[in-house]
Amino acid sequence: MMDPVLKVNDQSTFRAYLLQKHDSEIVGGVQQLPRTDLPTENLEVAVEYSSFNYKDAMVVRGIGGLTKNYPHVPGIDLVGTVVTSSDPEFVPGETIIVTGWHVGERYWGGFSTLASLKSDYAISLPTGISPKDAMILGTAGLSAMLGTMALETQGLCNSTNYPVLVTGATGGVGSLAVLLLSNLGYSVTAVTRRMQEAQYLFGLGAKNVIEYRQLIEDGDKPLQKQKWSGAIDTVGGHTLAVVASQLINGGSIAAIGLVGGTSFTSSMYPFLLRGINILGIDSTTQPKITRLKAWQRLIELQLSDSLRALAVVKGLNDIDELATSILAGKLRGRVVIDPST
Repeated sequence: MMDPVLKVNDQSTFRAYLLQKHDSEIVGGVQQLPRTDLPTENLEVAVEYSSFNYKDAMVVRGIGGLTKNYPHVPGIDLVGTVVTSSDPEFVPGETIIVTGWHVGERYWGGFSTLASLKSDYAISLPTGISPKDAMILGTAGLSAMLGTMALETQGLCNSTNYPVLVTGATGGVGSLAVLLLSNLGYSVTAVTRRMQEAQYLFGLGAKNVIEYRQLIEDGDKPLQKQKWSGAIDTVGGHTLAVVASQLINGGSIAAIGLVGGTSFTSSMYPFLLRGINILGIDSTTQPKITRLKAWQRLIELQLSDSLRALAVVKGLNDIDELATSILAGKLRGRVVIDPST
């Protein structure tokens, strides 16, 4: 097989899913672009895989003001081979993972065969994981592990009689949180609005699966029966407030997603009378040393077989359909993007 660095260096164009703004309408499509259109940063990378996340769907549909400059290439993470580098830490031919700091939002991202990025966003692909598995995990897996590590820092352990709760469990972060926690020995209860996916969640290691209405059946009582030793919440909004009222004394929630809204309405009782904690997790701003620690723990779990069972591979031409599906809550697990297809 030809060296990907040599192959890219011979090309004057690259293939990308490009967003453009016409008046107030955001329009996207796959284009063959001149290499001179690529923004100039200190790393040029031949992209092998990216992944499709909820935030990518928001960017594709122009929701939330995540992107203000057009034309734009989305894709909030990627794995690929360094083509050129002005950073001595990274050399041509090296495989790297790129996440964070507005990649795919403020700066062009991974839905492209070629990317130009700041080296601040990159780490070398750790030993023990393939490029494909790295993107099945991607930003979602990194977030799930950072949430788990934050809970453990606050005292979560698998000797408690109370399970760990995961909300939005069929989504990317939720699915991986169920998988990671169960492989670490925790008893996991998964929450979903789609009970037809219960067997999928049991297959990831959940000990129990409940429907969302079961979670909120006690309404808005400021304190409810203690049910969970900790939680990873990927929903936010009202769901986060309900989970807070059900934690055990000293329990913590790793809050990762906001698809349920940014408002948070709760009494002070869970905080004052039970001493609970809400831990905000934003994987995109974590320092490199923290990202490396999280990736190493992910690799140590040896999840390769399980990862491939929860992921599908799509191409750039599928992005519009994927955006519609994920915003409608119809996707489960992980979607890996191969930009060459």
